[in-house]
Amino acid sequence: MESKAHCARCRIPNNEKICKRESGGRHPAFCPTVNYRELAEKILDSYQDPEFSEFARMASIQEAECYANRKPGAYVLQPTKSRIQETVEFAQKLGCCKLGLAFCGGLQKEAGLVADIFESQGFVLASVSCNCGGINKEAIGLTDAEKVHIGSYETMCNPLLQAEILNREKTDLNIVLGLCVGHDALFLKKAEAFSTVLAAKDRVTGHNPLAAVYTSHSYYQKLKKPNLK
Repeated sequence: MESKAHCARCRIPNNEKICKRESGGRHPAFCPTVNYRELAEKILDSYQDPEFSEFARMASIQEAECYANRKPGAYVLQPTKSRIQETVEFAQKLGCCKLGLAFCGGLQKEAGLVADIFESQGFVLASVSCNCGGINKEAIGLTDAEKVHIGSYETMCNPLLQAEILNREKTDLNIVLGLCVGHDALFLKKAEAFSTVLAAKDRVTGHNPLAAVYTSHSYYQKLKKPNLK
């Protein structure tokens, strides 16, 4: 089944893309800018909704402020800010007072360092580890053979509880730190406040998932093989 939206396969140079130009431009057959033009115009109205308008505006301002020496005309990008600094600044722009930190228990040390940074910047922080609640994995139907440590008691990751606790803490913005694949999706689905990801878990690459992507033509060729294990 073909898709009418597949930007990842677009090979048109940036300066010639229809989505990058004020007028004209080229596009492939699977271009969503063309195939979903009416939807794009309709969605633009959503950015006028008070729930999204200021948030979206500040997000774009933050994006620009991550580059130095901006000027009209030709410009070579000069990035200047780490993601943690960008997150701090964005939260300040939004006027956030209380932040939520949903983190993996395996990143306890990192969570403490992140907490130090946010609290030193004047934010109140509510933080919840994925193991909060202390509930056995068997409660969600796992067998002993499906645990990480077979033959042992093992606490389940509980992203729905993390989200609900931060909902009740009435956080202004949530930060996700290293939640597992799937657990992060559950958290993001349940959380009421806007949430941003500081770091995605990757147990092999030191939480740098793109390392395997960048080397998928060499060391990680197996990623392109069917029935990956």
